[in-house]
Amino acid sequence: MEKLVACVQKRPNALCRLICFPWAGGGASQLAEWGIHFNDSIEVFCIRLPGRKARLGEPFAKDMASAVNEITSVLLKDLKEKPFAFFGHSLGTYLSFAVALDLKKKYGLEPVHFFMSSAHAPNSAALLALKSLTVPDENNKLLAYMEILGGNFEPPLNEDFRRNMAHTSRADARLFQTFSFKKAEMNIPFSCDVTYFCGSDDKIFDVQGWQELTSGDISFYELPGDHFYLLKPPNESFLIKHITKCIENAGL
Repeated sequence: MEKLVACVQKRPNALCRLICFPWAGGGASQLAEWGIHFNDSIEVFCIRLPGRKARLGEPFAKDMASAVNEITSVLLKDLKEKPFAFFGHSLGTYLSFAVALDLKKKYGLEPVHFFMSSAHAPNSAALLALKSLTVPDENNKLLAYMEILGGNFEPPLNEDFRRNMAHTSRADARLFQTFSFKKAEMNIPFSCDVTYFCGSDDKIFDVQGWQELTSGDISFYELPGDHFYLLKPPNESFLIKHITKCIENAGL
């Protein structure tokens, strides 16, 4: 658990857990800090993927299925214990959706609310078009490829950091390329509400497909900023307040 999950503020008596899935290249530490700002009814877990930061010595997940298997097997006991919600940003949206599908199919578990950010709907044509792109072999082209996926990446000046970033980005690109979902194979998979957030200056994402994936209510919010709008303090404050309101209104 300690390897997979970053939890800055433990709240064993919380009514609900918010599981956060970070963007490509990192994000665990930033989203884990959200735990300090929520009230006592919500405990924040942030997923830490292997091969980076606290798990630097471990090999990267070989594909999306491997990442999902680790997350569901480690968190299953906790997710059965009390209600949970998911927040995913960019690549984290696809990972959180893949985990949710696995939990629903195998265990009949479902989040009380999906909070998704800066990504195409999993069943959209735009997502299929992105997956058809070839991942470049050259490191200097790889970061440009990651920008196409949605990120506004500022490459570090230090060559070692550039090399490490490219190494991590290639692993995350592999996760993205191996994400698979075919809506035709199943009925509406979820019944929970979905809230989608994005930055006003980010690329345009195809998000209408979410309406086919749940029988719950769908809401959309555009906040000022680029792909990483959620790191701006006013936007972070809005997200935390809104997520808290949605979870508290979920009738736990």
